[in-house]
Amino acid sequence: MLERWFGGFSSWAALPLRLAVGIIFAAHGWQKFAGGLEGVAQFFGRVGIPLPEVSAFVVAFVELVGGIGLIVGLFTRYWAVLLSIIMIVAIFTVKLQAGLLGAGGRSGYELDLALLSGCLALLLTGPGPLSLERALFHKEL
Repeated sequence: MLERWFGGFSSWAALPLRLAVGIIFAAHGWQKFAGGLEGVAQFFGRVGIPLPEVSAFVVAFVELVGGIGLIVGLFTRYWAVLLSIIMIVAIFTVKLQAGLLGAGGRSGYELDLALLSGCLALLLTGPGPLSLERALFHKEL
């Protein structure tokens, strides 16, 4: 019965996914810029990320601009790849030791895994019919 009601909308599945994942990434990127990249760079240096000052700016930029790109559906697959890389690095350099749900006052990697999965789904599906990519480039998605 649900297939009859919602089956015709399957091509629209990317829209709520793009919005949710994009809003979360844009908020995290904005938070990094607003809170000062110095603190982010110091943290990156402590966990062994190379060139922490440059890495802090790149991560904040990709999260903010990539999140906005996902929200509007522009260059979705490119942003999904870059954001996936950020999540993989975050999981393996910071979160993995704390486990899925966290331990010892440290947060786990459940959100990072969910965001990574969302990015991978967008990489596979593309932006969907309601997107700037389709409007600007008249692509069949």
